[in-house]
Amino acid sequence: MTSLRGKRILVTGAGSGIGRAAARLFWDSGADLILAGRRLPALQETLWVAKHVALDHADDAAVAAFAEQCPELDGMFLAAGQLVPGSVAGTSAETFDAMLAGNLKGPWLMCHHLGARIREGGSVVLVGSNIGLRAIPDSAAYSIAKAGVHMLARVLALEWAPRGVRCNAIAPGPVHTPMVEARMAASPDPAGDLARLATVNPLQRMGHAVEVALLAAHLLSDESPWTTGTVIPIDGGADAVF
Repeated sequence: MTSLRGKRILVTGAGSGIGRAAARLFWDSGADLILAGRRLPALQETLWVAKHVALDHADDAAVAAFAEQCPELDGMFLAAGQLVPGSVAGTSAETFDAMLAGNLKGPWLMCHHLGARIREGGSVVLVGSNIGLRAIPDSAAYSIAKAGVHMLARVLALEWAPRGVRCNAIAPGPVHTPMVEARMAASPDPAGDLARLATVNPLQRMGHAVEVALLAAHLLSDESPWTTGTVIPIDGGADAVF
């Protein structure tokens, strides 16, 4: 297993889904964790022994205040996000703003305020999406926000390089998480839509949150010292062939 022993890592979105799976894996790999999310009980349920911070990552003042008292970090895994489906024509300006705030402004603010807290040689991993790489129907605002996350990783890789701090983005395909379950619940055919999601890649299945967490752990570890500025699809091969 990849070792994160001795590394202090901040995880956002740690109350569920990929963030929760990552937090538990990082802990098992030896990391010292700070878990951030909007719901304190969910963070405590993820890992009660970690430090917990109830925080809206899209709130500039809240992130700035947290940064003032945050200890030095060896890495960040920024997994918080939200999805509201819809086309360009069918998505309100209010929803578009919410998608940008929850998926792009949040990571931007975390990096803006906490970038200086990352030690030399540290690593940051942003969670984008494979539909930030390729367009699909009915996910316009989310896809556009995640495409911005991918560019944010590349920009930060350039800006942080003089300090030896790396930044990469990962672009998961459909992973069985509460966010996907909520989207399926709103569908007129949840079972059918779930089955179709499992066939949108050559491996013919949805991903597991821990599989995404394993890739993130590699990028946060000392095993990837020359990897920065990348956007890595982790989607069963969908981006490669579809």
